[in-house]
Amino acid sequence: MSDNDGKKTLGLRGAGARPGNVKQSFSHGRTKNVVVETKRKRVVVPKPGAAKPGVTPGRPGGDPSKRPGGITDAEMARRLKALQAAKAREAEDNERRATEEREREESRKRRRAEAEAKEREQREAEEKAKAKAEAEEQKRKDADAAKRAAADAAAAAKSAPKAAPAAAAAKREPNHKPAPSATPRKADRERDQRGRGRGGQNDGRRSGKLTLSQATGGAGGRQKSMAAMKRKQERARQKAMGGTVEREKVIRDVQLPEAIVVSELANRMAERVADVVKSLMNMGMMVTQNQTLDADTAELIIEEFGHKVVRVSDSDVEDVITDVEEKEENLQDRPPVITIMGHVDHGKTSLLDAIRDAKVVAGEAGGITQHIGAYQVTTDSGTTLSFLDTPGHAAFTSMRSRGAQVTDIVVLVVAADDSVMPQTIEAINHAKAAEVPMIVAINKCDKPAADPNKVRAELLQHEVIVEAMSGEVQDVEVSAITGQGLNELLEAIALQSEILELKANPDRAAQGAVIEAQLDVGRGPVATVLVQKGTLRQGDIFVVGEQYGKVRALINDKGERVEEAGPSVPVEVLGLNGTPEAGDVLNVTETDAQAREIAEYREKAAKDKRAAAGAATTLEQLMQKAKEDENVSELPILVKADVQGSAEAIVQAMEKIGNNEVRVRVLHSGVGAITESDVGLAEASGAPIMGFNVRANASARNTANQKGVEIRYYSVIYDLVDDVKAAASGLLSAEIKENFIGYATIKDVFKVSNVGKVAGCLVTEGVARRSAGVRLLRDNVVIHEGTLKTLKRFKDEVAEVISGQECGMAFENYDDIRANDVIEIFEREEVERSLD
Repeated sequence: MSDNDGKKTLGLRGAGARPGNVKQSFSHGRTKNVVVETKRKRVVVPKPGAAKPGVTPGRPGGDPSKRPGGITDAEMARRLKALQAAKAREAEDNERRATEEREREESRKRRRAEAEAKEREQREAEEKAKAKAEAEEQKRKDADAAKRAAADAAAAAKSAPKAAPAAAAAKREPNHKPAPSATPRKADRERDQRGRGRGGQNDGRRSGKLTLSQATGGAGGRQKSMAAMKRKQERARQKAMGGTVEREKVIRDVQLPEAIVVSELANRMAERVADVVKSLMNMGMMVTQNQTLDADTAELIIEEFGHKVVRVSDSDVEDVITDVEEKEENLQDRPPVITIMGHVDHGKTSLLDAIRDAKVVAGEAGGITQHIGAYQVTTDSGTTLSFLDTPGHAAFTSMRSRGAQVTDIVVLVVAADDSVMPQTIEAINHAKAAEVPMIVAINKCDKPAADPNKVRAELLQHEVIVEAMSGEVQDVEVSAITGQGLNELLEAIALQSEILELKANPDRAAQGAVIEAQLDVGRGPVATVLVQKGTLRQGDIFVVGEQYGKVRALINDKGERVEEAGPSVPVEVLGLNGTPEAGDVLNVTETDAQAREIAEYREKAAKDKRAAAGAATTLEQLMQKAKEDENVSELPILVKADVQGSAEAIVQAMEKIGNNEVRVRVLHSGVGAITESDVGLAEASGAPIMGFNVRANASARNTANQKGVEIRYYSVIYDLVDDVKAAASGLLSAEIKENFIGYATIKDVFKVSNVGKVAGCLVTEGVARRSAGVRLLRDNVVIHEGTLKTLKRFKDEVAEVISGQECGMAFENYDDIRANDVIEIFEREEVERSLD
């Protein structure tokens, strides 16, 4: 501790009171006086005439006015001599240091040379040891081979005793040496360890030149690449030259959409995200790398970094799936796609069953096809044909249209006993619109009432001229039951496909059309796809309509799992993220990001389109629509179906039901089982749920029972349409029909107290009833319509008066009656109406 610990510092009191004394204060009130000695600064005044004029300052005898005060010539000379001595010593020190540096450098070079020589000797020793080990290994292998040979010889000697002396002589040969044991190798290792131990004092030090193996931790460590060493040398060379060399700026074409995230913008420019954020902050925008920029701001950033802007729209994401022109040398023959079309119950599916030797009709409810079926058939000649079976019911118009669009040949099935029907005409129109060739199959020729010529004649009315009528359309008389004409039909299809020369490129990204889509409970969304171009393989990433996914499995028409599907092959595709619309196009993309981006863009575009279609453009249109809907009764329903095509057909059929007074409104349609959310929507809107080939799950059934929601199940579309039509008819107001039951003529008018005017009448025709309605006619003009207050015969109140009798009538709240007026008597009847 110092003497001042816990004490106050010295301080001068007033100078006038006690000069030279300082009062020091301590703790507890103690004080002490201290005498302070003050030294004055000595001022040396030079003597006059001591310095000589004309002498350089700083030298002996110099100008005394330029010297420090009080310095004599002798003192100045002494100082100069001391300065010269100091400079001489400094020169000697520099020379000594240079000599020592040279000696150190020579010593360093000598040590480096010794280290290199030592390293070279060590490397040579290692190589010699390695060669020696290899030689010993070779000797050991030779000894093992000799031992095996000897063992074989001994075995041979046992089997042949005469050969034993020869084998023994072979063993005694001087060239045959025993295999060396492991002891010498162990001794060598110990000797090496002892040798390393003697020189182990300097093992931890780095002496001489640092080699690459030493820098990387020896031969067993991780080696630096040659490129890394070159980069390191280049950096050292640039540093030695006085700075780094700037790389040449790479100018990029940056694609800029309407909105872009900061990190994605930096990625497209190949710049650091931090630099982009810093540039935006300099512009006054405090953003993070996850924020979205508009196109104008992003364009400023791109130009600031020296890149070029390429503006693109949101729809440009679909440019990755643009169709390319196929080269002729890449095209290969593909099977034809045949669509079977015609009126309902004309035998389309039965005809396909006869070709396939399958029983599909038995699996269809009501014996009518309600889905698009896709099958492949191999004929006896080895030709592969792809068939699409479309429904014939009127509700499945869009399905038939879709089948005609993806097909190569249309087989028009017409029943010979029923001839051309409405859906037959519709199928003809679809085929003409798709511009595909047509083959007419006149079915049911085995029936007694069959008349094929009538069918051919009626087809003429629709510009379908068959070959029997000197036209170009092939026609075949067939019977699905007896098998008549099936071979001729297949030959006609093969001939037509040869004329078309159908080709496709299987070695490209797949493209196909969705024939049908459904939501399977166990497998998720499943789409039946007809591959049109390329080959669809398991693991491909694809986009289809507003959905995307990765092919998890491909299942053919026989229910077998396949690895790939080429052109004209129908397969079920598993692995979608949602149920697509039937008719959507499937395209394979390179990356999952591309597929997701395209699907999101399409979903957004479809949502905007639906919003624009549902919004009224002007206030007048909105008021007009509200006025029109004021007197319209709506029947809301929910539709759930097993496949997308059936749901689409039901919704289209519902839209056709109704008139100006009542209409059916489909609140929601979907694919899959009826769920609890469907029941909640139905309860909120008071709508029944129509399930087509689907059922409600357990929770949905319980909720529906609790909330009183009606769920109706159907397997035939006829029944569903008829029931909805009947329910909609119940919303129609009853029609009021008037039946005239009699006429009476007023002969005279009487005034009766408490009653008013009473007409004395004669019933001239029919019956006058008190409960009926009456009209008062004057000169054949209706002047009043109402009810009777009283009807009397003489003085008695009666219910009715027949023709030819007289009676008294009084009107309710009306007295303006005159003689010769005619009373018309009628009854109103309510008639129930129905939707046709």
